[in-house]
Amino acid sequence: MDSVSQLQEQVNTLASLAFNTFGTLQRDAPPVRLSPNYSEPSTNPSEDTVNIAEQPKLMSAALVKAAKQFDTLVNALPVAEGDEEAQLKQIAELEAENEVVGQELQWQLEAAEQDLKQGQELFNQAVDYCVNLKKPD
Repeated sequence: MDSVSQLQEQVNTLASLAFNTFGTLQRDAPPVRLSPNYSEPSTNPSEDTVNIAEQPKLMSAALVKAAKQFDTLVNALPVAEGDEEAQLKQIAELEAENEVVGQELQWQLEAAEQDLKQGQELFNQAVDYCVNLKKPD
């Protein structure tokens, strides 16, 4: 897998972990009194309270680990060579090369379309001969 794909996969992992972490924190947050006019929210302490207290720590650790892996992947990227002018020149050369290859592919496509058209005509003639029981000329 190339480095850009690895980075994208790691970004997706980070996003997933962040989404799950924030959702879990929101879901497990204790009730809060909104106004002095309301009564104190009731809380039912249970055995799950210990697990709920540990879960944010575990999820945060996973999030930090994923962020460190992302940083490692970013640091492994090759450094751009040359100054901005050299990079622009290389981009222009690549675009010119891309144009030449694109033109060649266009010619090949047109030739393939002509071959396809000719093949379809021959096929239609063969079908006509078979259906009408004609002998080829």
